[in-house]
Amino acid sequence: MNVTAIRVLLVDDEKHILQFLEMGLTNEGYEVKTAAEGMSAVTLVKEFKPHITILDVMMPGIGGFEVCKMIRKSGVQTSVIMLTAKDEVEDRVKGLSLGADDYVVKPFSFEELLARIQARLRNQFPDLFGEVVYGSFKIDDRRKELFYQNTLLGLSPTEYELLKYLILNHGMVLSKLMILDKVWGYTFQGEDNIVEVYIRALRDKLQDKEHKLIRTIRGSGYRLDIQ
Repeated sequence: MNVTAIRVLLVDDEKHILQFLEMGLTNEGYEVKTAAEGMSAVTLVKEFKPHITILDVMMPGIGGFEVCKMIRKSGVQTSVIMLTAKDEVEDRVKGLSLGADDYVVKPFSFEELLARIQARLRNQFPDLFGEVVYGSFKIDDRRKELFYQNTLLGLSPTEYELLKYLILNHGMVLSKLMILDKVWGYTFQGEDNIVEVYIRALRDKLQDKEHKLIRTIRGSGYRLDIQ
């Protein structure tokens, strides 16, 4: 992915986490700024106007939830990914209700965070990209076309959205419920086995007979591995 001019703000009071993420994201080509406490973060959001704000929940003084609320009141369009050491539903619901777009529980892998950043960018800032390449896949979201190994795939609109979702979150295990929510939407009233039907269709079109591209993770869901 071409990440030139994509701005990321990191907010965490733990210095080693800031340094680790700043180095990793800078190496990936992002423009990165950091803040170690809440008020500095709010000021930087207004000045820097980041596309992505990675915000720690547990900070001294003004905590991440309050900072998230202030960011949303600022009117700056930024996708907020919250970091937390707590894997509790109540905290996730609270963060999302205050305007957070995603949630990552510590400890996390850099690859997982990177995948979530890329997914948020594609969802909220599609105009930043024309064609986006992930390994052997190329997504042209403006034309709603998806290529594999330079061959245009003949996909239905739902197949396109499903494969795009898998690609944007490649390397991550996605449950059937997550897929239904993101591809079919909250109002879908059918059976969750429809996901299996569409996964089977995608495997056929990708000639993925041995399931090396789209893997079934027993009891958990599906994971697309970029070749």
